[in-house]
Amino acid sequence: MNLKETKWFMVTLVGKDQIGIVAKITTILYEAGCNLGEASMLRLGGNFTIMLMVNSQASSEDLEKLLQPIADNLQLHLHIDAIDGQLHQHQVPNVRVSVHSADRAGIVAKVTTVLAEAGLNILELESDVGGNETKPFYIMQIEGIATLGLPALELALQTLFSKQPDIEVKLEPIETMVM
Repeated sequence: MNLKETKWFMVTLVGKDQIGIVAKITTILYEAGCNLGEASMLRLGGNFTIMLMVNSQASSEDLEKLLQPIADNLQLHLHIDAIDGQLHQHQVPNVRVSVHSADRAGIVAKVTTVLAEAGLNILELESDVGGNETKPFYIMQIEGIATLGLPALELALQTLFSKQPDIEVKLEPIETMVM
């Protein structure tokens, strides 16, 4: 396949988790002559989501016609966007923020707003709820690039949580080894 004649698309599928989703979606794309770039696939609360960078000579309408029958069969929601591929341009995080707290509304919004204002470019965020229904707790892991340095992030987090002692925050640099 000549990559100059192809286009990149972000294909997103979401639905109830079940065996075979990845195999069926990637097989139909492969058989249609598509190549995959970066991908993210994970299970969240009993649901499964796929985000695939797909390189194809087809149009977004052609990809939709190809994928919609299998998405319908698997009861998945399908969304396709044309994108700029930009492979091999990975940003490497230099900081990790870990947050632990009693579960409550607004934690993600408050933390990410303060971090953004202090210059954090978030590259990845994962969260989970643990505990039980009567005593749930919230865990969030964020990795990103501290564009204004660690002291700016430390100050922002101290200010945010100074009045909320039940929230634990750990900020640490990520050491990367370049070989």
